[in-house]
Amino acid sequence: MKTENLHIGMNVTHPHYGVGTVRAIAEKSADILFADVMRTVSPEESHLEPAEPYAVVNGLEISLTQLIEQTVHALVSDLKLEKEGHIPASIVEELGSRWHNGRLVLHPADPSNQPKEVPLDTFFHKIVMVRNNLRVLEQKINSHEKLTDAEKVEFQQYISRCYGSMTTFNLLFAGREGQFTPKS
Repeated sequence: MKTENLHIGMNVTHPHYGVGTVRAIAEKSADILFADVMRTVSPEESHLEPAEPYAVVNGLEISLTQLIEQTVHALVSDLKLEKEGHIPASIVEELGSRWHNGRLVLHPADPSNQPKEVPLDTFFHKIVMVRNNLRVLEQKINSHEKLTDAEKVEFQQYISRCYGSMTTFNLLFAGREGQFTPKS
């Protein structure tokens, strides 16, 4: 195994010492903890192997841990599950053009209280996040191995009611494909 394919915390297997954890990496050697004994070995010469699953992607060798981390990051981005405050362009594109740069104004019943203004892009982002999270919840329920079919149907009914309630906001969407539809 090449030294550059190692990373701190990686589990490896040595033909004589067994399974160990990489603690430090130098140019041509690595300090590895084997059963409470620290050993410095040359990964290439000692026939070190990864003890954890390992993947080769597009001719690039990368540990499975790193591959999963990068994949999860890309998935979170694709599902639009980014952190608060960041509105992806794809969500703004779903917003009907007549609403771009608009503002939602909430006027309290008591005139002594100040009205609240929210950029419509921000409000729409929240609506889309609710839609996306309902979709993820629906998938998790449908694929859950311990729920009975009756329980899945019961939970699906709650999700359908949520979709039905959210149809009020369909007027904000540019196209029908992103809108909420009540499910029966």
